[in-house]
Amino acid sequence: MGILNVTPDSFSDGGDFICVDSALSRAAQMVDEGAAIVDVGGESTRPGAAPVGIDDELKRVVPVIEAITKRLAVPISVDTSKPEVMREAVAAGAGLINDVRALRAPNALATAADLGVPVCLMHMQGQPRDMQEAPRYGNCVAEVAAFLRARMQACIGAGIDRSRLLVDPGFGFGKTLQHNLTLLARLDAVAALDVPVLVGLSRKSMLGAVTGRSLNERLGAGIAAAMLAVQRGARLVRVHDVAATVDALSMAAAVAAASEPG
Repeated sequence: MGILNVTPDSFSDGGDFICVDSALSRAAQMVDEGAAIVDVGGESTRPGAAPVGIDDELKRVVPVIEAITKRLAVPISVDTSKPEVMREAVAAGAGLINDVRALRAPNALATAADLGVPVCLMHMQGQPRDMQEAPRYGNCVAEVAAFLRARMQACIGAGIDRSRLLVDPGFGFGKTLQHNLTLLARLDAVAALDVPVLVGLSRKSMLGAVTGRSLNERLGAGIAAAMLAVQRGARLVRVHDVAATVDALSMAAAVAAASEPG
């Protein structure tokens, strides 16, 4: 899943793709590099980020989704928590809702059920503006898995078929470095929910904390994290650096296939 932030303030590429032409060009580049999905987001959810109004988010994402739909044969996801944006984005061509709030916003659950597209439910402790101030857990892995299981049950109860659900443990969303590392080490516990697992580790601060690398020097750590996640059950990796990640995962898949009998 290639990341396409059409925001002025995302932590890594804020402001780079805020016009439709540059966003479309970036989407085309990611598809050429092997992206299977393009994830379009119009509201930054980095630590400390302020909320964005509905109208502003719609103006950012809908024209980009329309342009990609017309020019590229690639599935599009919309990274949003707002039911109004979900509805307009799907009408414009998005085929997946990627919600960091796991459909907990008012009317989001009913809207997603009505739209009938797949949904990714993410775990987040707190809100972006305060989530990294003092995250605390008794057992991080168990609590994240329990939250995601409960949200899956809420979705199924609202009429969303289990086959349309994905989950994301929410690396960096209300979690310390140790929480993040433990979650990655025990990602199999999230995969045990038996729906596809999406992970977003690309360029995140946990990579910098481990390696000492600055934001744009985390490619190696990001690829390693993606590989570790896939080995532990992730089905989708959400990344900025598509080509390098696709190459690494392709190599790993080839070696795994060669080790099978016959």
